[in-house]
Amino acid sequence: MSEEGTETLEREDEGYALDARTVAAIRLAVAAGDSARLGELLEPLHPADVADLLEQVDSAHRREILLLGASFLTGDILSEIDESIREEVIEFLPQDVLADAVRDLESDDVVDLLEDLDPPQQEFILDALEDADRVAVERALSYPEFSAGRLMQREVVMAPEHWTVGETIDHLRANKKTLPDQFYHVIVVDPRLRPVAYVTLGKILSTKRSVKLARIQEDSFRTIPVDQAESEVAYAFNQYHLISAPVVDDDGRLVGVITIDDAMTVLDEEHEEDILRLAGVGEGSLSDRVVETTRQRFPWLFVNLITAIIASVVIAQFEAAITQVVALAVLMPIIASMGGNAGTQSLTVAVRALATKDLTGSNVWRVVRREVTVGLINGAIFALVMGAVGLVWFGSIDLGLVIAVAMVLNLAVAALAGILIPVTLDKLGVDPALASGTFVTTVTDVVGFFAFLGLASAVLL
Repeated sequence: MSEEGTETLEREDEGYALDARTVAAIRLAVAAGDSARLGELLEPLHPADVADLLEQVDSAHRREILLLGASFLTGDILSEIDESIREEVIEFLPQDVLADAVRDLESDDVVDLLEDLDPPQQEFILDALEDADRVAVERALSYPEFSAGRLMQREVVMAPEHWTVGETIDHLRANKKTLPDQFYHVIVVDPRLRPVAYVTLGKILSTKRSVKLARIQEDSFRTIPVDQAESEVAYAFNQYHLISAPVVDDDGRLVGVITIDDAMTVLDEEHEEDILRLAGVGEGSLSDRVVETTRQRFPWLFVNLITAIIASVVIAQFEAAITQVVALAVLMPIIASMGGNAGTQSLTVAVRALATKDLTGSNVWRVVRREVTVGLINGAIFALVMGAVGLVWFGSIDLGLVIAVAMVLNLAVAALAGILIPVTLDKLGVDPALASGTFVTTVTDVVGFFAFLGLASAVLL
């Protein structure tokens, strides 16, 4: 096979990940101080790949790359960089490079950039913008954090409702320099600048010039209040298959537009946040420093310690039984492990369903019945297995019966807790992904140990 063919296969095997040989070549160029070579390597890369490169190296290597290749850093790269290192990168950039980079960004990307920066850095970036862009960004920053007003871009393509396709095309051509880099719809507005519909670019390009925009408008049209929570915005885009949606103020006037890329970014962040919180690691990333990572994880490890102590207190109540029947100490971890895993399975399903609004008050008891039934069936199956293990391993029918009953009870309770705890926390306004895991683990441990050791004390002693 030719060298070119081998390289193609290697790239296919690596998928869309940053090519390892490219990373190695960049490191060599930086080590040699070869700015021209570094530029050749960075130029063909997508901004997201350059951002990945800066995130994957340590702080010292990151600074070396920026020192040699700062002039190649664009606004798109800045917007792709993880928030955990974005401030560090901005601090190290020459001011003229930073100013040029932010001028290339659309207003929503500038807002996203500014949100996590200190006031002095925010002020410098705002000063670098054109007056109109600065006003737009400052207005966006005046809206509540995590709202549609922060997420939207102010660059909007709109047309009066009485226009024809031809008039719209002529308008777009005449104002091409002021159009957003990417847009999917022309928003149709009434005389008071209230959006009444939108038309896709595909329909505009494939329709005769004399046709009115009102005749080719989309059925999926929806408006988003400027103070709508961005999580709700992302849900709407996903639920109703939106590509873009106009944002309106309290009077229903058009103030901006949200596009699918921004909505899906929010959706990804929501999913990532849920996964991290379920594991009790906060909002950490691979780029976080040791101190920051420790600070994020310590509280939940401490809570875990408290719940483990509670479980140990339950065990201590049956010290005499454990002393007389040593097999109980051998089998206890099995009960705890099976209950914890079963609870986590139900918990994961519940948290995901709550996030996607699939689990609601109208179907919660149906889901509870299903999960408990599954828990009972699995418990019965594993009860037979563990009953046989208890009989064969320790030669005791009574011990096998005890662990079998305890297994059924614990898996049923685990399934019940895995659904009801996140639902209850959600009703109380607490993020179920944040606290459910600890409570579910505590319930399964306490119930499992109490059932197993209590039954053992009653039957075996």
